[in-house]
Amino acid sequence: MPLGQLFDALRVPAFHIHAAVGSDNRKTVGEALNDWLHGPVIRDTRTGSGLYYVLIPPGAAWEGEADRLGAGAYLGVPRVGTQVSPVTFWAVQPERRGQLCDPAHLAALLSTGETLEAIQP
Repeated sequence: MPLGQLFDALRVPAFHIHAAVGSDNRKTVGEALNDWLHGPVIRDTRTGSGLYYVLIPPGAAWEGEADRLGAGAYLGVPRVGTQVSPVTFWAVQPERRGQLCDPAHLAALLSTGETLEAIQP
């Protein structure tokens, strides 16, 4: 789908998300992301440890380290409902049309992960 019209996406390396939620277990991560972000997140495992794409309103303020993808970029979006692909799927499915994540919630989650990484031996 073309980005910048219905939504933008923040591309976050999996290790940042996993550090923030304290797990790489798919179910645990999905539940934590739903609790923190209250919106749709796509998981793509095709490269390395993979990536998460947090869907946000087009033009929403973002100053974090995650790469922002917007107008001029495209994102493969899985079908809502039954998972079809084993490598690209919803970590958190949208519950209703137009539901998106608040980038401030992602910033708070990633900040938590940075703190946990800093204090772990």
